[in-house]
Amino acid sequence: MKVRAIVPRAAALAAAFGATMMAAALVSLPLQAHAANAPEPAKPVIVVLGDSISAEYGLPRDTGWVALMRQRLAEERIDYSVANASISGDTTSGGRARLPALMERLKPSIVIVELGANDALRGVPLSTTEANLRTIIEQAQQGHAKVVLVGMYVPPNYGPDYTQKFHGLYGQLSKEFHVPLVPFLLAGIADKPDMFQADQIHPTQQAQPLLLNNVWPTVKPLLRTSSPH
Repeated sequence: MKVRAIVPRAAALAAAFGATMMAAALVSLPLQAHAANAPEPAKPVIVVLGDSISAEYGLPRDTGWVALMRQRLAEERIDYSVANASISGDTTSGGRARLPALMERLKPSIVIVELGANDALRGVPLSTTEANLRTIIEQAQQGHAKVVLVGMYVPPNYGPDYTQKFHGLYGQLSKEFHVPLVPFLLAGIADKPDMFQADQIHPTQQAQPLLLNNVWPTVKPLLRTSSPH
C-alpha cells in the first residue's frame, strides 16, 4: 500500500488549541411512585480522545468524522451519545492527563483513542508515546470502558526505521491489551491531495465520510443495539 508523504507542519498543528469538549451532565432525579415518572436510563457514552484530525480543524462545525458518527448512530437507531474530547495539537501526554477527569465525569462505555501524530511532529521519544498510550488504555479499561485504538503513520522523511516503529506501536498495543485497532485513519485518502486542506495535513470536509468509514467497522461490533442492524 502506498503511504503518502505528508509534510509535517508543527506550527499548523500547534496553532489550533481549541477543544471541542462535550460534557454530559447527568442529573439524579428522585424516585417517583409511578414508573411513568421515573427517569430514563442515561445513554451509554462514546468518548473520542483525539487531536486536530478529530477536532474538526479547519472544518465547519459538526462536519467532522466524529459528528458524522453521531449522525450515523441516530440513523441506525443505536442509542449512544458521543463526546468529542479532541483538542487540536494534543499529544499522548495531553490525552493521558485529561482522561481521568473524562472517565470520572462521563463514565464512557467506549473510548476511541486517536493520538500520537503530534508526538512525532514534536520529536517525542517513541518510548514516551508508547508509555502514554499504554496508560491511556489501562485507565479506560480500569473504568470499564472498551477501547478502540486508531493508528497513524508519520511521513517517511523521518526515516524508515522510525516510521515503521511508530506505526507498529499501535498494532503492538492492540495485541497486548486485546483492543480493536483501526490500522490507519487516513486509509483511502493519504495519496489524494485534493482530500487535504491547503496545509496538506488536515483532511477536507469531503474526506470526513471516508474517515468515518475507516473507523465505523471497528466501533460498531462494540455497540449494544436493540435494533437488527
